[in-house]
Amino acid sequence: MSEARAILRNSPSSAQKMRTVMTAVRGRKAEEALAYLQNMPQTAAAQLAKLLKSAISNAVENQGLHREDLVIARVFANEGPTRKWRRFGARGRFKPILRRSSHVTIVLREAE
Repeated sequence: MSEARAILRNSPSSAQKMRTVMTAVRGRKAEEALAYLQNMPQTAAAQLAKLLKSAISNAVENQGLHREDLVIARVFANEGPTRKWRRFGARGRFKPILRRSSHVTIVLREAE
């Protein structure tokens, strides 16, 4: 069975925020999941929708799969690099700020 995948690297959202959006679309048909993501208010949903469009395009163009039969087989987010930033506080101290990022992967498969 052939699979198509798309990978988003160094997404500016944390992996934890991505995972909350992913649970809503895991296992759904690709077209249905895309419509669902486009109506969600989260920033992570917009990034995931763009990645899903890319995965659908990869499946149709490279693998020759039918757009209507695609199902999200796997979707996962791993931690990306963290930028460490600081904001200065009272009495000469500073408050650390962690700007997290993530790597997201979507794998599509044809439904049986």
